[in-house]
Formats: sequence, structure tokens, C-alpha cells
Amino acid sequence: MILSGKEIEKHLGKEIVIEPYDPSRLNPNSYNLSLANELLVYEHDVLDMKTPNPTRHLTIPEEGLVLEPGRLYLGRTNEFTRTDGFVPMLEGRSSTGRLGLFIHVTAGFGDVGFAGYWTLEIFCVQPIRIYPNVEICQIYYHDIHGEYEPYKSGKYQNNMGIQPSLLYKDFEK
Repeated sequence: MILSGKEIEKHLGKEIVIEPYDPSRLNPNSYNLSLANELLVYEHDVLDMKTPNPTRHLTIPEEGLVLEPGRLYLGRTNEFTRTDGFVPMLEGRSSTGRLGLFIHVTAGFGDVGFAGYWTLEIFCVQPIRIYPNVEICQIYYHDIHGEYEPYKSGKYQNNMGIQPSLLYKDFEK
């Protein structure tokens, strides 16, 4: 079951943390998250799952930055979130999707217990100018039934910024 906006609000500061929080961004069954002013792009045209892939940092100026099709951009939310007892899910907003801007190409499914900033997998179908602090995606929450172990020490837990793929760590096991 998906939590309603009123239910999200009821659990704020306890099982659900969104910092900073702005009540005007609360929707009937989600909360809008905003885009930080930084992006990462991979430096190589061919990426390797077994090794760390070098990235380059881009800053999104107030006047905006034009994204190019065919390139994956990694961004992050301005908001730090933490969830205990609920499964967080992330989706792009329909307003951004209607511009051909995909915010979370895959992996919008969070783990119960996740804490950190959300890394956004940004891809566009045609050139588009983006701006910092725009409400770019939405987080919503499912309840969870049955016993579970919360996500406590995963590769991306308690991150403080944009996280490139750490898949190569799976090969080190």
C-alpha cells in the first residue's frame, strides 16, 4: 500500500526523514524532491562493470545547463532522506517526463532503512536546459509486511553526494 501525503506527514521526523522539508512540496501520495546544482558524467565512452569508472564534475549555473541526448548524467537531490519501516520509491515527475527528461532511468526502488541523498540517473531524448533547485522527481512510500533486515551498510548507505556506480565492488567478493 502507498502512503498518502497526510500519512507521509504524520511519520515525518520519526520513520520518515526529509531534510530540508517544505510542506508546499507534499502531494496527495508523494513528496517532490529537488535537483542539486551538481552533476557527474562518465569520462570514457565505454564503461567497465569490474572497475571504477572515472567521472567529471559539472556545476549547473543559475542560468541553467543544456543536457545532450545520448549521455548519462548523474545528479542528486538537495534533500537527504531516511526511511525506517517503509520502502521508499523514486519516480520522475510527469512534467519533466513530458519534456523528454528521464530522471531515474532504473533503480527507483529504495531499500527499507536507506539513508542518504538520492543519485538521479538523468537522460534526455533531445537537448534540454535544466536548472538547479527545480522540483525534478518525487518520492513515495510503500509499507512493508513481514520480517526484514533494514539496509544499514550497503554501498550507497549514508552517502553525502552523487554516487557513481559501485558495481565493481560486487566483483571483489
